[in-house]
Amino acid sequence: MTHTAAGDGKAPVGPSREILVRLASALALAAVALAGALAGGWAAAFVVAAVAVVVHLEWIGITEGVVWPAAAFTVALVAALAIFAAGYPSPAFAVTAITALIGAVTSGGPWRPLGVVYAAVFGLGLLAVRLSDPQGLDATLFLLGVVWAADTGAFFVGRALGGPKFWPRVSPKKTWSGTIGGLIAGIVVGLVVLAVAGIPVTAAAAAVAAVLAVASVAGDLFESFVKRTFGAKDSSRLVPGHGGLMDRVDGLATAAGIAALIGFVHAGAHVGQGLVAW
Repeated sequence: MTHTAAGDGKAPVGPSREILVRLASALALAAVALAGALAGGWAAAFVVAAVAVVVHLEWIGITEGVVWPAAAFTVALVAALAIFAAGYPSPAFAVTAITALIGAVTSGGPWRPLGVVYAAVFGLGLLAVRLSDPQGLDATLFLLGVVWAADTGAFFVGRALGGPKFWPRVSPKKTWSGTIGGLIAGIVVGLVVLAVAGIPVTAAAAAVAAVLAVASVAGDLFESFVKRTFGAKDSSRLVPGHGGLMDRVDGLATAAGIAALIGFVHAGAHVGQGLVAW
């Protein structure tokens, strides 16, 4: 995640205030995410689609500088998510693929179609996990727990221990200590979620949690790479203490796609069950 600093003539924000702002923003976003997850159905689809729309618009803003020329692709993305939520996954994937193809043709470069795919992986991945039966809710809480713990653990362990940078050319603030601490936190919290839900905690489940935690880190690094490529510090200023919404869900975007893939390979259409029942 990008840690926004004060500037442009404003008084510096102290570390304690920065943490409080970040915490308040994170709790507000987590409350919305949990409400959508618990409600399921179209309520969950609405929350996911709303976040996917903002993420895609932020992507366009970073990679193209202006939003409106590519906003039609955001509309197509919403259509794909609605089609998926209505129970038609194959047409939803077809709409996504066609939209990405048109994006490639109209832009003549990789960034517009990649933005469609990025937002679609986030949205369709989450919906594939949550809207599956049985155990869609359990699987969603497991996924969120791993990603949130990995992100939070990396932030606090990195601040506390510091040390060598993980990949300074891509993410100057990320340290090895924070990365390792985040991975451990993600695995532990993921297994705790399974235990509380009454799902057997196995070595395979721990391995899945580890894969999702690594995917979360990879998603964070990928978003940092995109921003550095275009000279952007944050994806926007929408979320106090975090930058944009994409800055907040970068790890979840990648992890959601990996989670859906694992669940599908393991149990077919029962994606949630395939993710957590080992």
